[in-house]
Amino acid sequence: LKIQTNQALSEADAKSLAAKSSTLVAEQLGKPERYVMTSVETNSAMQFDGSDAGLAYLELKSIGLPESITADVSHALCELVTAETGIRPERIYIEFADAPRKMWGWNGGTF
Repeated sequence: LKIQTNQALSEADAKSLAAKSSTLVAEQLGKPERYVMTSVETNSAMQFDGSDAGLAYLELKSIGLPESITADVSHALCELVTAETGIRPERIYIEFADAPRKMWGWNGGTF
């Protein structure tokens, strides 16, 4: 999961968001957290709807990501980002991608 926002977060707050989102993604996808990676990029130059008010862009990529759960995952991630940053859900975009096993590298190989 990659979270990019134009909001300035302290290092501690960014680390907290990364940790909480890691746990949330593992729970939502039903996968061990040891396979979940999160990244939080803050203070990015971003614009949405003609405004630089608080916003976030999230990318969630996963092997075997079923479309049937994306609405629930979107809701959970928006709640978390809103709680941690104050960004309103209508200013959060999430891109979901299902990655084929042989297109996902890890530990010198692929899944």
